[in-house]
Amino acid sequence: MSERVIQAEVIIAGGGLAGIVAAFELLDHGRKVLLIEKGTRENFGGMAKDSFGGVHMIGTPHQKRQRIHDDPELALRDWESVAAFGPNDEWPRRWAKFYCENSLEYIFHFMRARKIDFLPIVNWAERGVHRPGNSIPRWHIVWGTGFEIIFKMLAALEAHPRRRNLEILFDHEVSGFEIQNGAVTGVHGKSMADGKGYKASGPHVVIASGGMCGGDLSKVRANWFKNWGPAPKVILNGAHIYGDGMLQDRAHDLGGNVTHLDKQWHYATGIHHPLKRRPFDGISLVPPRSALWMNARGERIGPVPLVGNTDTRFLVESIVKQPGQYSWQVLNWKIALKELAVSGCDYMTAFRHKKKLMLLKHMLFGNKELVNRLVKECAEDIVVAGNINDLVAKMNEKGLDGHRIDRKVMEETIVYYDRQIDGGKKYFNDDQLRWLMNFRSYRGDRMRTCNFQKILDPKAMPLIAIREFIMARKSLGGIQTDLQGRVLKTDGKPVPGLYAVGEAAGFGGGGIHGIGSLEGTFLGGCVLTGRVAGKTIAAGG
Repeated sequence: MSERVIQAEVIIAGGGLAGIVAAFELLDHGRKVLLIEKGTRENFGGMAKDSFGGVHMIGTPHQKRQRIHDDPELALRDWESVAAFGPNDEWPRRWAKFYCENSLEYIFHFMRARKIDFLPIVNWAERGVHRPGNSIPRWHIVWGTGFEIIFKMLAALEAHPRRRNLEILFDHEVSGFEIQNGAVTGVHGKSMADGKGYKASGPHVVIASGGMCGGDLSKVRANWFKNWGPAPKVILNGAHIYGDGMLQDRAHDLGGNVTHLDKQWHYATGIHHPLKRRPFDGISLVPPRSALWMNARGERIGPVPLVGNTDTRFLVESIVKQPGQYSWQVLNWKIALKELAVSGCDYMTAFRHKKKLMLLKHMLFGNKELVNRLVKECAEDIVVAGNINDLVAKMNEKGLDGHRIDRKVMEETIVYYDRQIDGGKKYFNDDQLRWLMNFRSYRGDRMRTCNFQKILDPKAMPLIAIREFIMARKSLGGIQTDLQGRVLKTDGKPVPGLYAVGEAAGFGGGGIHGIGSLEGTFLGGCVLTGRVAGKTIAAGG
């Protein structure tokens, strides 16, 4: 039996946010689109659907209402500080500049036109430790989380006046490209249901299949950043299950320039997912800033203490150089109620379901439902005890590779930290406490940060310790593209008919972030690159 052959004007390989946005842009311009998604209809939307839904944007009305003075020049300076671009990073630099200059039009106004709402207070993430990060707040959180982004985008897609020009093929893998006279003229693959092959022919193909962090993690280890030393024995998986980098490899086979694969974005606070949907399945916590970060021996990681919302890359780099390459955060119930959160939509129910009264209750009295749920469902990594001796005993039951907590060292560290708090703010001589003072000076952080809470406070018991692993999330490198979204060869010339968007393209240029992200630039990068590729193709390629 011959293969099924489908004709299309534009073929999009991948149904995540970048692919969806590209399809929408193409429909706006009257093009006929075939979108091919490996997953099921129920999982349409990729990783964006499960995300917390924060988007990095510059010069928005939300910033202006808070009198946050931002502009593309300042934003680019912050971006380049964190990116630490190399001398040959021409396209990543150009894309970073384009993002900073166009986020308002290409991202904010586009999302608002799709009826996607943002919380009124802009959040302040990735402020930097050894180098400046976000000098002002830019992280706009969607009311409804990433689930809402995909829900509203799909609703807009279905209601599009040219919806008849879009065909969506679910449960189909794109495994390679069709080539004629050096140009990409289509794709081929198979049905996930019955394994039957198919071909799709068209003059424009958009790679929107994501990165390489979500498969079996072999590519993460093979491309591990060498300056960090060996990859940890345990890495949790927080990326898309189909993120295997296959189409990046196929683009490379065509001469496409795939760059910066050792630039990876991992989280420092991964714990085992209770559903265990795959090996090493993980979820990432939002690290409580008032918790003390310890290594596998109970020593406080330093000399610069680790604090959430400062520099995620620095957190990861510090932990992978510690004994065992995993960490513990030690806190108490009061801190957990105020500060503990999950980087995703499933556990953040007030945000996910847009329940304002529930959110207000959590802000005022703490999120008891979340803490209780995590303690119950994630007992593999979370221990609770009424005193330090019992806590250490439970922590040692979970020590890996022979590592054990030194109770005396850990207790002395906590007592010294608590004494600093007893002394009052004018005598704070601990960098973590200085960070907390800085956090509490901004309204958006003060609501979610304890008022210098001691760890061994009898009124804040019980104690909690959370064992945390590095969790793979995003590959910052990818297929090099120009500012039209066209895939570039190693000689700088475009591959005719081939485009790349989203994580597949390193969110622009094969690595728009350099070595580090300012948070919220992944969702923003998917919208930006999807629109750019769509506009380019609509204008004639």
